[in-house]
Amino acid sequence: MSQSNDNAYVETTSDVCGGKPRIKGHRIRVQDIAVWHEYQGLTADEIVARHPQLTLAEVHGALSYYYEHAQQIRIAIREDQEFADQLKSQTPSKLVLKLSGMPTDGTALSS
Repeated sequence: MSQSNDNAYVETTSDVCGGKPRIKGHRIRVQDIAVWHEYQGLTADEIVARHPQLTLAEVHGALSYYYEHAQQIRIAIREDQEFADQLKSQTPSKLVLKLSGMPTDGTALSS
């Protein structure tokens, strides 16, 4: 079920992207556009160059939606980052384990 809003380029569908606002017809969330623009410093043109399936109007529409709902989208960004950090802390890098001489298959070192 899709929720409507005043933005022609953004939709929220409960069964797509975890129900987070996204660009209509795509699985690119508004918060993704916000991160690329606000935190990584990409311009709207650079976002389109990296994601040619998007139009400049869609990117600007997503940014408009972001600015209208900045607080809730920043909360979603922070929650996603905290979740990723939690997963990362629970799952050691196999490369780091291998470089340190630790087994990467979950078995203990034999003595």
